[in-house]
Amino acid sequence: MYRFILITLLALSMQAQAQTKQAHQGNISRSGLAIEGYDPVAYFTSKKAVEGKKELAAKINGTVYYFSNAKNLALFKANPNRYQPQYGGWCAYAMGNSGEKVEVDPETFKIVDGKLYLFYNKFFTNTLTDWNKDEANLKNRADKNWQKFIN
Repeated sequence: MYRFILITLLALSMQAQAQTKQAHQGNISRSGLAIEGYDPVAYFTSKKAVEGKKELAAKINGTVYYFSNAKNLALFKANPNRYQPQYGGWCAYAMGNSGEKVEVDPETFKIVDGKLYLFYNKFFTNTLTDWNKDEANLKNRADKNWQKFIN
């Protein structure tokens, strides 16, 4: 019986450490704010980037998300993994192309298979355009490259 409890506690501890490591790899501000304060649920419900409100916030694994309304906050709390951006909120194209963490423009995004992907879009460079040219290959490589950061 004690052995079962010990194994269960060890497994839970390892899972918590992996989630914490993933959170620390995310594209967050010094204060722990994700997506520059944009509402992660609005990308799905409104099909656009919407700034969240400080008074409507949720903290998951040390990362703070803002929401534009109470309904989106409730949806996020019920299933945060569904709405969190892929690759910790770093540019999906850069993660697939070179395995690097690159800042994003929260207003440049794409939802693929129910997942949120963010992209760099500054100084005449919109990486979403490049992503769309070779999405399947870039996504596969980005998935593999991201594992290096969270394992």
